[in-house]
Amino acid sequence: MFPLGYDADVNSPLLPLVDAEIPERCDAARNRKLLLDAAATLVAERGVDAVTMEVVAAKAGVGKGTVFRRFGSRSGLMNAMLDHTERELQHAFMFGPPPLGPDADPIVRLVAFGRARLDMVAVQGDILRAAENSPEFRFSGPARAVSLRHIVTLLTDAQVDGDVELLGTALLAPLDAALVLYQCRTLGMPIERIADGWQDLALRIARIDALPD
Repeated sequence: MFPLGYDADVNSPLLPLVDAEIPERCDAARNRKLLLDAAATLVAERGVDAVTMEVVAAKAGVGKGTVFRRFGSRSGLMNAMLDHTERELQHAFMFGPPPLGPDADPIVRLVAFGRARLDMVAVQGDILRAAENSPEFRFSGPARAVSLRHIVTLLTDAQVDGDVELLGTALLAPLDAALVLYQCRTLGMPIERIADGWQDLALRIARIDALPD
């Protein structure tokens, strides 16, 4: 998803380069678009749980092996579908204006990031859940690694006491798509309530009573 400049190690100072992409041959790029368009159409028609590699291959008129070679797994396909949205969010917190961007207070940025991630779940939650629901992406996917690194960096910049890597993991866990969808759909929690609760957790970890002005 973020191929160049990316280091999955949370201790690395590197973040992926949002505008950097591995060059593709024209035919490879066409095939990728064909498969992603087919997958997006199927999600709209049948829902994400009905979308398999075999069904995508049939919709695109290619062999199943082509889909597996291009994306590796169903979770890889779902991550590819999320690529554009993830890049937009990353660009916003790396280069954008406040409250997400670098000119804002780190705790303000942290809360804004959590709310932005929850907004993504509200819109693309089923695809996010499908992307996260596999051993290879659950805890080590590029998007999760970037999110964790960003949270840890903000906690460090805010001079939060404690083990910031563990605190960052604790803050990232409530943003899990499967959990948020369960809270919304089964428990009936509005997304704004979840966002307010996440902000409260972030402020408690930062040991402050309110967001800085």
